[in-house]
Amino acid sequence: MLKEEQKFIPFMSPQQIASTVAGLARVVEKDYVHTVPLVIGVLKGAALFTADLVRNLHMELELDFIQVERYGRHPQPQPTVTIVHDVTFPVEGRDVLLVEDIVDRGITVKALREHMERKGARSVKVCTLLLREDSPVKDSIEYAGTGVDRGFLVGYGMDYREKFRNLEGLYILEGL
Repeated sequence: MLKEEQKFIPFMSPQQIASTVAGLARVVEKDYVHTVPLVIGVLKGAALFTADLVRNLHMELELDFIQVERYGRHPQPQPTVTIVHDVTFPVEGRDVLLVEDIVDRGITVKALREHMERKGARSVKVCTLLLREDSPVKDSIEYAGTGVDRGFLVGYGMDYREKFRNLEGLYILEGL
């Protein structure tokens, strides 16, 4: 349950999200002109972003999902990345596009890149809707929608203890 002092500060409206997703799709399309990428959405947070992104990609692709856990119902991220559900498509020899909701410290992205490389991916690129401006992996992210410098974000698939994923926009949850 939320405490009274917690509040939702608007960060991105549904219209801003849609515009950002469409812009990312145009850039991604240019890099995959001669290949059919395997687009892998990272569950659960990136489910809505992945769906919107692939609807905006006017190209041939294959879609799969991987589910990882770092938070679960914990208030803080756990030190390791656990793969709860792996991809079902073969990865070997494929160009993989990992789709994330937000890249913070980059621990999950690093673990997923290594996982896909171990499976034999030809290339692995990352597309994230949000990128922490002070992220240590900032320079290794190929496609980033919007920078974010502070706050815990909820909405548009992102959660706080599995709640608020269904908010249409993105909000900074203050007072945690």
